[in-house]
Amino acid sequence: MASGIYTEIKKRIELAEEGCIFVTSDFGDIANNTTIRKCLGRQVEEQSIRRVLDGVYEKPIYSKLLGEYVPTNPEAVAYAIAKNFRWTIAPCGDVALNKLGLSTQVPVVWSYISDGPYREYEWDNITLSFKHRANREISFMSEETILVIEALKTLGKERIDENVILKLKNQLSEQHKTRILADALGVSEWIYAIIRKVCVEG
Repeated sequence: MASGIYTEIKKRIELAEEGCIFVTSDFGDIANNTTIRKCLGRQVEEQSIRRVLDGVYEKPIYSKLLGEYVPTNPEAVAYAIAKNFRWTIAPCGDVALNKLGLSTQVPVVWSYISDGPYREYEWDNITLSFKHRANREISFMSEETILVIEALKTLGKERIDENVILKLKNQLSEQHKTRILADALGVSEWIYAIIRKVCVEG
């Protein structure tokens, strides 16, 4: 391993924010994959970064208050994996509900829809799940649109009341509401009816 390559990779990591997630391809402009893995492995041994999954690493956040490292952010891992494979992803299931303030429960499974294949990853009692959707279903929608659609699907028609509609109204900006109305024209009739209540009525 050339010391210059190791130093360059180490410097890039030192300049990154704590909590940043890296994949080996992030350093593809510096060296080949084998050399990158060796350099990152050495930094894992030095405890300057930690390995989350094969090929996925984190510059951990240390909490002085807790006196320990903060757990890895599953969402950051999901988007790093997606960037590596060039997938388009968006939260679904309990993650979508949580992000929109419709649930305070921490997801048991961190689920994302993706135009990539079905994949599942596990570490430290965390399960990260990618669920395939056709490219046409997600690639031309904003993340806010997908988030709202997936949250409504997760709740189901019978569980959506005025309280849910009010929460969504308050969560979304007028700009997002306009975009969602345009993006969601092809969705199920009942979902679009709810979206109209959120984005137009009242």
